Amino acid sequence: MPAYTLAPTDTVIAPDGTILYRIQYADGTRGGYLQSTANLDPTSDAQVLGNAQVSGNARVSGDAQVSGNAWVSGDARVSKPQHCLTVGPLGSRAATLTVCRDSTLSLSYATGCFFGSREAFLAAVEATHGDSPIGNVYAAAVMLADHVVPPYTQE
Repeated sequence: MPAYTLAPTDTVIAPDGTILYRIQYADGTRGGYLQSTANLDPTSDAQVLGNAQVSGNARVSGDAQVSGNAWVSGDARVSKPQHCLTVGPLGSRAATLTVCRDSTLSLSYATGCFFGSREAFLAAVEATHGDSPIGNVYAAAVMLADHVVPPYTQE
């Protein structure tokens, strides 16, 4: 018998919209939540101390995997990496630009008091700096982000 199954009727929704399923261990104990069985080492056995477990209200999703002797418990959240890039100092105020995967914007751009999409950021740079050395530096930072930070996609 497998060490656990995922209960199809006991679910929660992650912030990105992913459905997570409650773990039901072979001994009847309810564990935490997984997106799929790929998130927890299939050789784990809740009866054997030292093997991987997810318990309480802990949630594991995306490419994250709990294996070996790891235990994830309480209200812990384990998911795929956030994928962010921070570049700075940039511009006349030596600002820092942070670009992150974002479930609403695909990629979010934040610097100073600006927060928005790639297109909105480029429009703000064009309006403020145009084709100047500062505008060109911000444009170069956007091109770097295009190559480093993968856009958010619903999986």
